[in-house]
Amino acid sequence: MKTLLRAIEKAWGLSRRGRKLSILIYHRVLPEPDPMRPAEPDARLFDNQMEILAQHTRVLPLPEAVARLQAGALPPRATAVTFDDGYADNHLHALPILRRHGLPATFFIATGYLNGGRMFNDTVIEAVRRAPGETLDLRDRGLGYHRLDGVEERRGAAESIIRAIKYLTPQVRDASIEDLTERIGVPLPDDLMMTDGQVRGLCDAGMTVGAHTVSHPILAQVDEKQARWEIGESAERLRSLCGVPVESFAYPNGKPGRDYTDRDRALLRRAGFRLAVSTSPGAAGHGWDPFQLPRFTPWDRAPWRFLTRLALNSGHDGVLARSGQ
Repeated sequence: MKTLLRAIEKAWGLSRRGRKLSILIYHRVLPEPDPMRPAEPDARLFDNQMEILAQHTRVLPLPEAVARLQAGALPPRATAVTFDDGYADNHLHALPILRRHGLPATFFIATGYLNGGRMFNDTVIEAVRRAPGETLDLRDRGLGYHRLDGVEERRGAAESIIRAIKYLTPQVRDASIEDLTERIGVPLPDDLMMTDGQVRGLCDAGMTVGAHTVSHPILAQVDEKQARWEIGESAERLRSLCGVPVESFAYPNGKPGRDYTDRDRALLRRAGFRLAVSTSPGAAGHGWDPFQLPRFTPWDRAPWRFLTRLALNSGHDGVLARSGQ
């Protein structure tokens, strides 16, 4: 296996794609696999992936990586690790693993959910996980009829409900969530997101903290005043916690054109941010717009597939515009 990984590393470094920046997206690192969240790595898998990054790539802090990208001084096989949303397991499980491997990461935090909050998608997942009975009828809310007689059915029900409400206006979405939790009527966890102290712990450990709005709205769906507040307030809250400027941003949901627009990029520039990341796949090359950096999710579990995916991603320019376009 080591020989195969070295061969992939060498081929990647010798190719033109070896001078691009691959930015990985994570959200959570679970203590154990969770069938309701099959896409999220557990600590063992994450540890394996970070070991591969440490041995076969050049992992840089995201701000440094972008600065070197703009200067045309990016090292071969450059990667950066990022997390979205601000889950407590980022501090509890991801941070010790990152420190053990000597790796930096950037954590984009939706500040309105710190200290006991819960994001809408997690409310859906945890409510459906705990719902009594074997069916859930939400047809009067336009959210369908769902069987709950197995974990796969419950996972499918949660995914279906999340898809149906994700692009509703924040007010309508929140009303749907409140109605769902009232109907199911079970206690839900209040420790999914980080506390202020855990955020400070990331900063004290030398990690980068970036803004991800306050309430995680789809920016393209809110007016300019609300978007400006979401951007500025989240950065100010994080600055007050860590005592350093917050110059990195992640667009909620992150699809260019659909989830954020040129208006939002302009708001970030005026607010003093230096970079922003999307969820459009691909790798960034020299001259790339620093306010539309592509990222991708490394879902492969086999080590050689994981490293191969990184190398292949470096050859994918994605669909985002370069600077000035």
